[in-house]
Amino acid sequence: MKELKQDRPDADVGVVVARFQTHELHPGHKDVIFTALNNHALVIVFLGVSPTRGTINNPLDFQARKQMILEEYPDLTVLYIKDQPCDLAWGKNLDDQIDDMIGPNSKALLYGSRDSFIAHYHGKWPTVALKQDKFISASEVRKKISQTVLPSKEFRAGVIWATHNRYATFFPTVDVAIWNEARTEILLARKPGEKKMRFPGGFAQPSHKMHDEFVYEANAIREVAEETGVEVGDMRYLGSAMIDDWRYRAERDKIGTLFFDCKYVFGVPTPKDDVCELRWVPVGMDTWKLMMEEHQVLFNILWKAHNA
Repeated sequence: MKELKQDRPDADVGVVVARFQTHELHPGHKDVIFTALNNHALVIVFLGVSPTRGTINNPLDFQARKQMILEEYPDLTVLYIKDQPCDLAWGKNLDDQIDDMIGPNSKALLYGSRDSFIAHYHGKWPTVALKQDKFISASEVRKKISQTVLPSKEFRAGVIWATHNRYATFFPTVDVAIWNEARTEILLARKPGEKKMRFPGGFAQPSHKMHDEFVYEANAIREVAEETGVEVGDMRYLGSAMIDDWRYRAERDKIGTLFFDCKYVFGVPTPKDDVCELRWVPVGMDTWKLMMEEHQVLFNILWKAHNA
């Protein structure tokens, strides 16, 4: 890794700002640290800290990364800088933290690499971008690690630590009541191994369109098509409910569903995906008895809306 051709100001403090979200320091990481150590008497490493925990891009917390660095560079000062939505506020925070760590007459130089923090930093200190001789993608390193299971108690301990140090997850699902044209019957589904019926539906998936106004409605239409093969229209949101799903009954993670109704438009109902039977069922006060227990709360929502 080499410095880009530019005049480097005289600075006695080197500051490395990075994420280092890998299981070990790779050569690119070491080159940045080595360059800073070679140029300055004092080197401070600031590790970016995300407000999210245990994610694909931010699997390691601050302490894990700090210890990783200190194992090889025990004399480094390792601090954290919290992510913020505003670049100006983030840069001001970084400047304040640097000022707290250096003398009043000291000068700092901030080091980064390709696609680093530099484009987002608008603070008072000069920066230098280092040119990598070899580009190592931390994302690809993490992906490869995710496909490997190590036969050690340390690996198993790490997996347990990761699951305990993330926020509890609330999984959103969508369920749909499909009315016939006369609004006297609804199309219900049955899954293998189950004796009673349920509304078609499933887990909601993120939209790739960040400004999509109808994310859950689109998921509802997709689930209907995947499980029944029919086209529907006039999708209407009825309400939401916690679902007592047996898979999550003993977990802190839970499922909550957004419930819709719509009208049947076209197509022959055909069991697809994980559905083994579809049936048109007359709607009445006792229809809930045909439903799986976890979907009876949804029928109550439908019945109230139908009779409102």
